[in-house]
Amino acid sequence: MAQCTAPSRGHRTASAAADCPACGGRSRGYGSSYSSPSYYTPSNSSGYSSGSRGGSGRSQRARWSRPGSVVLYTPTEVRALTPIRENIENRSSVPDLRDVFLCHAWDDRQGAAKDLHDLLVSRGVTVWFSEKDVLLGSPLLREIDKGLAKSRVGIVLVTPALLRRLKNEGIADKELSVLLARELLVPIVHNTTYEDLREVSPLLGSRTGLNTADDSMTDVAARLADLVVL
Repeated sequence: MAQCTAPSRGHRTASAAADCPACGGRSRGYGSSYSSPSYYTPSNSSGYSSGSRGGSGRSQRARWSRPGSVVLYTPTEVRALTPIRENIENRSSVPDLRDVFLCHAWDDRQGAAKDLHDLLVSRGVTVWFSEKDVLLGSPLLREIDKGLAKSRVGIVLVTPALLRRLKNEGIADKELSVLLARELLVPIVHNTTYEDLREVSPLLGSRTGLNTADDSMTDVAARLADLVVL
């Protein structure tokens, strides 16, 4: 009987699962080119939720999913994201609010943060993004404060650069403090790990979020759009 290679090699990617003699047949059985983005649940001792890449455990649409949406969720994901969605819906009548506030490190403004911003905008998400919304000469902290007040929910792009900024208690640390106080944010882990994040910010590291180690930034943006667009 074929033995699963997860204990020794892990199944961090779809290709790794496909190469496993025990799981490869199951991972190839989906047949669709669509790969639903994975949520990372930090409380899970293995580091991944039951809905890891390949669709295991994903069986339901969320009540907020738009007609035709192919995004499926686990019950754990729905429970974690429902308060965020309810906040978005509760503030739907407030004029001139952005869907999301994008918190990121300064170093990522022309890289991963801009990529995520552009992908979200292409899916109809309105994003407060410092590179677009802070005019030259404007007081940065004041503009960020206004941006936070005029956004329904926050997303935090967690990168090695952001972790360095948080350690130095820079502007990104101040943004994050406000978002954590509201308890309405989704971390997006990119090119780092939740283990590294917990060393710097245990509170943020305890939040359920998305991880680009398992899915492309494009897939992550698709899932965020499903969540935040009314």
